[in-house]
Amino acid sequence: MTFKTLFASATLATLATGAFADDTETVNTFYDMLSNPGSQSHVAAFVGATSEDWISVGGYSGNDKTRDAFIGQVGGFGQLMPDLKWAVQDMHQDENFVTVRSRATGTPVAPFFGVDGEGRSFDIMTIDIHQLENGEIVKTWHVEDWAGALQQLSGK
Repeated sequence: MTFKTLFASATLATLATGAFADDTETVNTFYDMLSNPGSQSHVAAFVGATSEDWISVGGYSGNDKTRDAFIGQVGGFGQLMPDLKWAVQDMHQDENFVTVRSRATGTPVAPFFGVDGEGRSFDIMTIDIHQLENGEIVKTWHVEDWAGALQQLSGK
């Protein structure tokens, strides 16, 4: 291996590591907003980390959410669950996709999806795949164990 090849390899490795750090930092703003839905600074950071036409895909219904609709939904969740936390457990990047396993916890102060939890909390797993382009999240696919949350809230 020549010095030129070694230098080029080291430069590429450094650039790749820098891109990874930038992408994971960008993706972390998503979870910061989920854990602080009433914070205007967290919402602003989320808006800055996502493209104007970002969409949230939660299933195959075709009822994808726009960025504004998602912010509204998360704000509603924040009012319903003031202690809502979304803790990243694992984060993996493969090219322009970042996959995250996280843990969502909360205690609803009113009925949640029709279930009165009577002060109970939930603790569920979530899986998200974020697609990034030019340093912005352009699309997020997500799955949350809401059935498990409702089961925990109902005391079963």
